[in-house]
Amino acid sequence: MHVISIEGVGHRKLGLHPLQESLASSHGSQCGFCTPGFVMSMYALLRSSKNSPSEEEIEECLAGNLCRCTGYRPIIDAFRVFAKSDDALYSGLSSLSLQDGSNICPSTGKPCSCGSKTTSEAATCNEDRFQSISYSDIDGAKYTDKELIFPPELLLRKLAPLKLGGNEGITWYRPVSLQNLLELKANFPDAKLLVGNTEVGIEMRLKRLQYPVLISAAQVPELNALNVNDNGIEVGSALRLSELLRLFRKVVKERPAHETSACKAFIEQLKWFAGTQIRNVACIGGNICTASPISDLNPLWMASRAEFRIINCNGDVRSIPAKDFFLGYRKVDMGSNEILLSVFLPWTRPLEYVKEFKQAHRRDDDIAIVNGGMRVFLEEKGQQLFVSDASIVYGGVAPLSLRARNTEELLIGKNWNKCLLQDALKVIQSDVLIKEGAPGGMVEFRKSLTLSFFFKFFLWVTHHVNNVNPTIETFPPSHMSAVQLVPRFSRIGKQDYETVKQGTSVGLPEVHLSARMQVTGEAEYTDDTPLPPCTLHAALVLSKVPHARILSVDDSAAKSSSGFVGLFLAKDVPGNNMIGPIVADEELFATDVVTCVGQVIGVLVADTHENAKTAARKVDVRYQELPAILSIKEAINAKSFHPNTERRLRKGDVELCFQSGQCDRIIEGEVQMGGQEHFYLEPNGSLVWTIDGGNEVHMISSTQAPQQHQKYVSHVLGLPMSKVVCKTKRLGGGFGGKETRSAFIAAAASVPSYLLNRPVKLILDRDVDMMITGHRHSFVGKYKVGFTNEGKILALDLEIYNNGGNSMDLSLSNLERAMFHSDNVYEIPHVRIVGNVCFTNFPSNTAFRGFGGPQGMLITENWIQRIAAELDKIPEEIKEMNFQVEGSITHYFQSLQHCTLHQLWKELKVSSNFLKTRREADEFNSHNRWKKRGVAMVPTKFGISFTTKFMNQAGALVHVYTDGTVLVTHGGVEMGQGLHTKVAQVAATAFNILLSSVFVSETSTDKVPNASPTAASASSDMYGAAVLDACEQIIARMEPVASKHNFNTFSELASACYFQRIDLSAHGFHIVPELEFDWVSGKGNAYRYYTYGAAFAEVEIDTLTGDFHTRKADIMLDLGYSLNPTIDIGQIEGAFVQGLGWVALEELKWGDAAHKWIKPGSLLTCGPGSYKIPSINDMPFQLNVSLLKGNPNAKAIHSSKAVGEPPFFLAASAFFAIKEAIKAARSEVGLTNWFPLETPATPERIRMACFDEFSAPFANSDFCPKLSV
Repeated sequence: MHVISIEGVGHRKLGLHPLQESLASSHGSQCGFCTPGFVMSMYALLRSSKNSPSEEEIEECLAGNLCRCTGYRPIIDAFRVFAKSDDALYSGLSSLSLQDGSNICPSTGKPCSCGSKTTSEAATCNEDRFQSISYSDIDGAKYTDKELIFPPELLLRKLAPLKLGGNEGITWYRPVSLQNLLELKANFPDAKLLVGNTEVGIEMRLKRLQYPVLISAAQVPELNALNVNDNGIEVGSALRLSELLRLFRKVVKERPAHETSACKAFIEQLKWFAGTQIRNVACIGGNICTASPISDLNPLWMASRAEFRIINCNGDVRSIPAKDFFLGYRKVDMGSNEILLSVFLPWTRPLEYVKEFKQAHRRDDDIAIVNGGMRVFLEEKGQQLFVSDASIVYGGVAPLSLRARNTEELLIGKNWNKCLLQDALKVIQSDVLIKEGAPGGMVEFRKSLTLSFFFKFFLWVTHHVNNVNPTIETFPPSHMSAVQLVPRFSRIGKQDYETVKQGTSVGLPEVHLSARMQVTGEAEYTDDTPLPPCTLHAALVLSKVPHARILSVDDSAAKSSSGFVGLFLAKDVPGNNMIGPIVADEELFATDVVTCVGQVIGVLVADTHENAKTAARKVDVRYQELPAILSIKEAINAKSFHPNTERRLRKGDVELCFQSGQCDRIIEGEVQMGGQEHFYLEPNGSLVWTIDGGNEVHMISSTQAPQQHQKYVSHVLGLPMSKVVCKTKRLGGGFGGKETRSAFIAAAASVPSYLLNRPVKLILDRDVDMMITGHRHSFVGKYKVGFTNEGKILALDLEIYNNGGNSMDLSLSNLERAMFHSDNVYEIPHVRIVGNVCFTNFPSNTAFRGFGGPQGMLITENWIQRIAAELDKIPEEIKEMNFQVEGSITHYFQSLQHCTLHQLWKELKVSSNFLKTRREADEFNSHNRWKKRGVAMVPTKFGISFTTKFMNQAGALVHVYTDGTVLVTHGGVEMGQGLHTKVAQVAATAFNILLSSVFVSETSTDKVPNASPTAASASSDMYGAAVLDACEQIIARMEPVASKHNFNTFSELASACYFQRIDLSAHGFHIVPELEFDWVSGKGNAYRYYTYGAAFAEVEIDTLTGDFHTRKADIMLDLGYSLNPTIDIGQIEGAFVQGLGWVALEELKWGDAAHKWIKPGSLLTCGPGSYKIPSINDMPFQLNVSLLKGNPNAKAIHSSKAVGEPPFFLAASAFFAIKEAIKAARSEVGLTNWFPLETPATPERIRMACFDEFSAPFANSDFCPKLSV
């Protein structure tokens, strides 16, 4: 085995690889945690490709990588330069050829001589073991390292059997022949065979299953054999799925078209089967023998008449049809003394058609909700076609891949016509039975998919046979949209902004200061910190029930566990066990009662991370369960609210307006929306240690609020804050999730560290992090709105509730911002809003990008859209006539100043061709029955400031050294948003020096005290101003010296000041002025200013499956004079795609009344396998971002505006475009009334809203799928 890691590709000190340089300079790295993975995926593609890859291959390769920050566009742009657009690249005729006639290497992007070679020769540019590259680009970086190839000595090495021992008595064998494998199987009949370990590894790591004997079959030649003959294809069971895909593509090109219908179906299914990385290691046999009921391939094997060849330990081989192989849930017709040897797939015959189907939450790299494989073999009898044979197989509807036997029997012998279609659809309903409450839920959706898939199959076959037999009964042309594939366009984007340079650096599109460290994997995060000697590892002991009294905690089994050091409970806390960011209403370690699944009962430490987790699982906690409240509606009914959290805002007289007759119409309704997981790529973690004999405590934490960690740790240990230091270098993403909910993790680790006087490291696993650290708040809004027949809004009466969970945390502040933003951008004369924070038995919910604002605005846009439906107008018309204007007074009595909404909206409407695109969508919809398009525009007005006044302060420390370099430390945290880069630009401009002369150090509580969290989008404003204040102090001290001499360089000036004993260090401070809000009167200035924006989106939906894609998104924001336009655009794109996840993809499913098949109070979607954030293929085909020009903001540093949160809500444009598309679908069956659509608008919700004859047997037209709120 030869492994090349990110460190072997390129290094900051020795030179970056062109891939790394391109990604860094294209602004493709923000937090940087995912960056090495993207680099390695692309590097592997280039190194393994015989020819330069196409853009489609690049996007397919990267689809298995996730990024939560960038929105993917800059990553694609960075790697697109390595794609081959045409063969001219290799012939020397490309526009990329250099003036001297040399060509650009498709593997490196740099000059080389491979262009003169043939295509096959170009695959190996390096004839020797290394290819020397000299690369010079930005900052003069030199790439002098060498391209590595597979070591020849490993190629010459003869494979030998291996036997290795592992932890807990595990033995791993590697046979290198079939005979050796069969002997091992005979000796260990219960051994697990594996190749890529993609299933067994998950079972052992996440499901904690124990397999004492593992046998790797990867190197057995007989299991990797390929045989293509006149009857079909036979492939060994250990063949990797990527190899299978290449084989199928090859035979499709070489064989007659009628023979390869099954191969084409497998090709299409494998495209959406996991990511490239998984397909490269996963094997055919593992996928088959796992017998998963949602296997994507097993229904196709069954439908395609495949046969499985099975061999026993004696060498006897038998064959079994794939359709008879699967016996039950993960049970197959294979004895313990047998293994799967090979798979035989016969060629299809003339008039035999095989088709694949799959619907998942997300198009790429996701497990199926329902999938299928279907085959029909037709024969001509006169001018008619009759079914000679048929196979209909579904996955995801039963404990195993299910044959629709009665449907198959019905089809065989029948005439292929529309009557047969209708008969088959009726039989499928009795063939596929899914009981209410079945595991996986979505019963109505899954049932409807079985009919939709068959309908698609029938249309697809009919379309194909029509070419053979034109007399066959066909369908209207509009129906063909059911079988048209989604075109796979390359993702593109345009960025439009002006550069307003101020001084040496402010306003320039500088690259993120850590980008080059991040693309090489050198950037350090909390988990990368070198461990001090004697470090212990911690794991949390968590509650397993939502509400219960603790009866006992038994750690006897844990004490006997390997590596156990100690268990620490509430009784062991040296200081105060009660914690909370605002109200101390939660316990660090539960004492008598637990109030959610995942509540911390204690912390256990051991010598390793795995030993700590193993021992923690052995702690036996006994409970007396108590009633639990598991939704907002249950909380409302029980009046279960956090104390003192009711808030009221009032403007005008709502009741009088409703009763006076001013309102021509009054509507009432309810909007509910689910939560969202932060899914920062770097999980929460802290490393805590004591110094000076335990007198002081230091920690390195992944947090947006180091001061919060300092405060919590000092509080629970009973130490003064002056003896506790928290440092943070950078975060691998935060998004609000590490503002408060990371602090209890540090506090928990600090207890054993302090008591044992040893370093303790606590890093949460992904599933634990998702389960216990809180999410975006789910909301329910109950509205009553009065308006005129023209569409003028007169009155809003709103009750708004958020799900706070089991402690207050920041839920009240979150609710307040939602109430402030419940007007969005609309003039409403009479407003009454009442809000409450619900207490529920879920982990405490917390801050997330937008902090309640998006929820409040989404409620508003829902009733705006309903007004439009009531008046039969387009929603954009209603919006425009109700826009706020300069001087408008909000419902909390703040006057709008410098309102750029109208200018911005008009420019976007023109640049996006809104009216033309809407007409084109209407035209498309009139010609396509089963695909529909929708168009929408959405505005936003986002208030900038913390709504808690005292938090609007910031400090910074600036040092100038005698060599002219500047060190900056401030209270803000770099988490990918480019804060340190912007702050450095401010300092560089202030001192009139180059950006490279400024270094921003780690955030540390012993450098800048009492810092507010890096949140509320205000950090660039506040910390930039604090740094500027410090710089100006130093400049003022330097002025007398500077005025007396003419210095050539800043370093000369700094040295001269030093010799004059002038202090070259200053502490800067900034408070945000003009903030004052009184909740008693409901009046005041809640915000310093507003960031305005708008977005346009066009989507297309598949009405039969609920699948959708965003064809185009245009975004425009007013950011004043941007401090760094490319960093700001990166924030906009990342926020939009993250928002797209919130409104359309990401669904949290809890054990509640809506999901009774999930254990009460437990989170089902606690990992990337079940919770799906957007991938590259979920971003819009075209993503354009523009910054409004010529509008400086006088209320923030250098006339800029905040950017982090405001764009997030603009993804609602895609949501309302989806709703417009659904509206078009419903009109096909005469449904023209307004209908609700809840967020997220998952495929289930889209499909079930598109009511038709295939969903009608299972649900009414007003059916709403269940949602955890």
